[in-house]
Amino acid sequence: MLSIGSTVLTVEDIGRAGDFWRAALGYVNRREPSDDWVVLDPPGKEHWAAPGASLALSVTGYPQHYPPRIHLDLYAEDQAAEVERLVGLGAREVDWDDYPEDADWIVLEDTEGNRFCVVQTGPYPPSAGPGATRS
Repeated sequence: MLSIGSTVLTVEDIGRAGDFWRAALGYVNRREPSDDWVVLDPPGKEHWAAPGASLALSVTGYPQHYPPRIHLDLYAEDQAAEVERLVGLGAREVDWDDYPEDADWIVLEDTEGNRFCVVQTGPYPPSAGPGATRS
C-alpha cells in the first residue's frame, strides 16, 4: 500500500521558507533542518507514519516555474482573516484574472514563489476540524 508521505516545495532560502510555513500552519521541524532540506510536521505527530500531512522544503538551485504544476489548497473557516494573517507573514497575493464569479479561493504565493490557495470552507464539522482526532 502507498500513501503520500510529504508534499515537497522547492525553495531558495530554506530559513525564510521554513519560518513562513511554520508560522502559517503551526507546524514544527521533524528534526533539525539541514542546509538544503527540512520536513515540517503537525505538532504532536509522533512519527512519520502518524496521521497528518507533512510539508517538506528542499533547496534545489533552479528557479520556480510559472504557472506551477502543483499547489496546496489550505482550508479556512475565515478566509479573509487567514489571507490577512498569511500576507502579514510574507505571503503575496497573486494577480490572477481567471477567478470565476463564484470562486471560493484566493491564490497566494509564499516567500519563495510557491503558490497556494486559501479556500473558504465555512465552519468545520465538530469531528473534522483542525486538531480533531480520527476514529
